[in-house]
Amino acid sequence: MIHPLSDCQAKVPESTNIWQYCVVLPKAQIGENCNICSHCYIENGAVIGNNVTIKNGVQIWDGVVIEDNVQVGANVSFTNDRYPRAKNQDWILEKTIIKRGASIGAGCSILCGITIGENAMIGMGSVVTHHVPAGELWHGNPARFVRKIDTNTNKSTWGGGNSQAAEPLLHAMVA
Repeated sequence: MIHPLSDCQAKVPESTNIWQYCVVLPKAQIGENCNICSHCYIENGAVIGNNVTIKNGVQIWDGVVIEDNVQVGANVSFTNDRYPRAKNQDWILEKTIIKRGASIGAGCSILCGITIGENAMIGMGSVVTHHVPAGELWHGNPARFVRKIDTNTNKSTWGGGNSQAAEPLLHAMVA
């Protein structure tokens, strides 16, 4: 479904939803069964896999690759130029890769040129400036390692004690 108030110029599978006030440029690649919420912008060189949810207010720039089954929270900011200057003809595009199953909390800023690993989780409001390994929870400004995530259950490995009691903290960090 492509909402009539969106400007979707790309070929998009019927199973994917593009909501109102989105702009999707013609060479953007978007997979099956995605949900692109309102007020998003997707550039020509962006690649979005299958089963991806992108919440409101996210811009996906040239060079950003989002693999399958990724959740991108509201107002996440991606970049593709480490040293931006107006009218700079010599800028260098740096690719950013979000691996399969990763989850990025609302309001995060993601520096270009990094990879967020498979099934990694980034807590809301984080500023990610380094590669994030697979299966890890990172949070903060700058984002730092918090703990491992059990990739079978997608829950944190808390290292003993009552992991159920600590789960609300995890949910608050990545909601």
